[in-house]
Amino acid sequence: MAEKLEILLEECKRGRPRSQEALYKRFASAMYGLCLQYASSEEDAQDIMQDGFIKVFSKLDQVNNPAAFPGWIRRVMINTALEKYRSQVFLQRVDDIREEMNEETVDGIYDSLTSGELVGLIQTLSPKYRLVFNLYAVEGYSHQEISKELGITVGTSKSNLSRARAILQKKIKKSYGSAIAR
Repeated sequence: MAEKLEILLEECKRGRPRSQEALYKRFASAMYGLCLQYASSEEDAQDIMQDGFIKVFSKLDQVNNPAAFPGWIRRVMINTALEKYRSQVFLQRVDDIREEMNEETVDGIYDSLTSGELVGLIQTLSPKYRLVFNLYAVEGYSHQEISKELGITVGTSKSNLSRARAILQKKIKKSYGSAIAR
């Protein structure tokens, strides 16, 4: 499989349209799912993915190790999503929000959620909360790294994450709590 990817990448670097199409088809589904995590709509996710693939094909020469390609393309898509939201004025500074989070959860709620339902709930977050939540909880960034990527303070990153979690907990309990209680 890795050998085939190596050949496919070499053919793409040579500008062969069929190879580029094959690479696109091979990674489009996974990258679309990733883009959906950062987008506020399916249309935004498609835009991010298309912009991301344009960057992928224009920067393929940077990929020297085919085994590193899946991580590299993922990073390109995340950076493309971040660029999209930086260009829009969604990431305005938010003062630290001191809100007590209710940590109590109904047993089984989180286990009963499908990944699609969870992604749908995450998409309802405002862009500033969604970006911080995804970067921290999904991608594993530290608050320091998020601060640098988004141009916000570490405190704002922590506050946005806390607020995103609180909003998600509330939505999960409201939407799924009564179904689990039965």
